[in-house]
Amino acid sequence: MGESKVQRARNKVARLLAEDGIPYALIGAMALNAYGYERVTVDVDLLLTPEGLKEFKKRHLGLGYVQKFPESKGFRDTENGVTIDVVLTGEYPGDGLPKPVAFPDPASAAVQGEHTALLPLPRLIELKLASGMTAPHRLKDLADVIEVIRILKLPAELVEELDPYVREKYRELWQAAQTADRE
Repeated sequence: MGESKVQRARNKVARLLAEDGIPYALIGAMALNAYGYERVTVDVDLLLTPEGLKEFKKRHLGLGYVQKFPESKGFRDTENGVTIDVVLTGEYPGDGLPKPVAFPDPASAAVQGEHTALLPLPRLIELKLASGMTAPHRLKDLADVIEVIRILKLPAELVEELDPYVREKYRELWQAAQTADRE
């Protein structure tokens, strides 16, 4: 089976960012997929710096990419028909309000995965926890953490690698993930 449109869009934008020397990290469902938790998604979520976003738009808008709407951080891959959503270094997950957990600079935080740069799993979990804890409409982020704990058999001790702000929620979700579904 060939690549999906979303996978093609991911690979294309990652290649262009790498060729341009723009630091980035894949986040969201595509990053979870890279770690072994397969979740269906219809878009690509990227972490960029404000300068990286500006540079990418300057080089590629009108050349296979269009803005989602005027002044949007996000854009659309016109070849694949896939939305690329962008979060910026320094922004806060979930409700967007200041908190101890913020989106890091991909230049220092990203690691190289099989196809793209992505955040290390503990950073991704930390961001998802902070998002789900502060935004009632982002409960899927907490569900993602439970599934990642379950599928990857993450240890309770991973809590020590997380920001203290999210540790109690990780412990709670880790405990919940230990309960087997009844058949």
